[in-house]
Amino acid sequence: MGLFLPYNFFIMLKNYFIDIVAKAIEKGINDNKLGELKEFDNVLVCEKPKNEQFGDFSINVSSLARYAKMAPPVIANTIAEYISSEKFDVSVVAGFINFTVKDEIINNVIKEILDKQKEYGKGLNKNPKKINLEYVSANPTGPFHIGHGRWAAVGSSLANVLKFYGDDVFQEFYINDAGNQINKLGKSLEVRVRQLKGEDIELPEDSYPGEYLIDCAKKYIEEKSTQDYAIYAENDMLNQQKELLEKFGVKFDLFFHETDLYKNNEVQKCVDELDKMGKLYKKEDAVWFKSSDYGDEQDRVIKKADGTNTYLTADIAYHQNKLKRGFDTLINIWGADHHGYIKRIEASIEALGRDPKSLEVLLGQLVNIVQNGETMRMGKRKKMVTLGDLVDEVGADATRYWMLMRSIDTALDFDVDLAKSKTDQNPVFYVQYAHARCSSIIRKATEESVDTLDNNKIIPSTVTMDEFNNFVLKPQFSSIYAQTDDSKKSVKALVLKLEEFKSVVENSAKNRAPYLLCKYAQEVAGAFHHFYNYTRVITNDKTETLSRMCLVFATKTIMQITLDLIGVSAPEKM
Repeated sequence: MGLFLPYNFFIMLKNYFIDIVAKAIEKGINDNKLGELKEFDNVLVCEKPKNEQFGDFSINVSSLARYAKMAPPVIANTIAEYISSEKFDVSVVAGFINFTVKDEIINNVIKEILDKQKEYGKGLNKNPKKINLEYVSANPTGPFHIGHGRWAAVGSSLANVLKFYGDDVFQEFYINDAGNQINKLGKSLEVRVRQLKGEDIELPEDSYPGEYLIDCAKKYIEEKSTQDYAIYAENDMLNQQKELLEKFGVKFDLFFHETDLYKNNEVQKCVDELDKMGKLYKKEDAVWFKSSDYGDEQDRVIKKADGTNTYLTADIAYHQNKLKRGFDTLINIWGADHHGYIKRIEASIEALGRDPKSLEVLLGQLVNIVQNGETMRMGKRKKMVTLGDLVDEVGADATRYWMLMRSIDTALDFDVDLAKSKTDQNPVFYVQYAHARCSSIIRKATEESVDTLDNNKIIPSTVTMDEFNNFVLKPQFSSIYAQTDDSKKSVKALVLKLEEFKSVVENSAKNRAPYLLCKYAQEVAGAFHHFYNYTRVITNDKTETLSRMCLVFATKTIMQITLDLIGVSAPEKM
């Protein structure tokens, strides 16, 4: 039987129910109760029913009708005959098999989170890879622009997720410090220095006119430096970039200089290797790489007629260098304007005898900064909005979260005013407030207090932290539900959302999509706020209070891990 049941990154419980239905189908086929159904290629999808009265999860088996030659309700009822469990109830509506989770599963989720705490959902990868993750890689010719902030947030968070998932991740920043751009930077600084010293001199047309070089020139003069202008300017820009990255919560394992490839003669060695393999040819006094043999739309020049290398030449050597260091997978985060460059690097990797599939490139779309309802200009020329400006304005947490909360392949509108606001409309505030509220509840519940008259109200006795910790070690959830339907629904919805964390991590890692963590964090926050509105956590009943505090603590734990992976702080108070 050709049964195709892909993982599709559903939550663990959804996979659990898909497996149950798949086994029931096998039994039905073996007993000849599913008509003509023998061989089929089908995707079983487990979803949440639109009508909550039908249960917590639902699988539509109607697509089997054309194979079984039976009506969908008959197929569903036949399959349901083979399903029974003390953990859930089963019902059939038309061609849907519905599952309602019993309290045992709910309790088990909370117990597992309390038991594993920050290790919950960690190390799920059964086939870990050694990954080189290269991102940002800005030219050292000026401050980071807004786009660099997006690559930094996505790359850093992706590294966190991949490590948590179980991969060995090495984070790398490639510094393009070879070529004419550094000479141009040096000449631009020299002009700024001379201007500050009183000379009447204009910047050449091909220089860097940004005001940031005026600050650099002031430092050059104040330090009475005699260093080469190009070297001084490059070091100053790099230091500023590194300081901002640290402030932004981004840590690289290596800053790799392009010039090192030349110092170690790796570029020429790589060219010689391609030449010996017959992958190069001369045309019009230039040296061409036969990249069209490997899927590129045309061959590419790697050495110009004047004998100088193109940008591609060093990039080929750099990727060969990374593969020689033993990485299984190379993940690069580039701007969308580099789309045509991917095939060239893949071609070079294959030409050098490596697997071109070892390279993965994530292409990032632009970020539009919106303030006071207007889109602001950004760039490296003259007046600009830099990443540093944005971080100073809204803070590192808000900047990271907003940069991360959309898929990298879609344009992002960054609303500065909303990102600064302390309202539920601001996603990062909404999520952080949920964590802070969890912390507040636990603090309030575990503060020693006595029954006291306070404005004619009796403050209920709470529990000590020792009592709470002891309860967590031996959790009992008989009193987790309040005696209302809304409370029961909110508790179940929250717990099932917490359980979903495992698949969100796996989905984020496998699809290189850390933005899913932001979406998930907002969903957990929403489920928790809903639970809080319908369920009183601190009551006069200690067992009841402790039971519900365990759910609050489990929520706080998942929120903490998720925010850590995003790279955003999880405040205890707000």
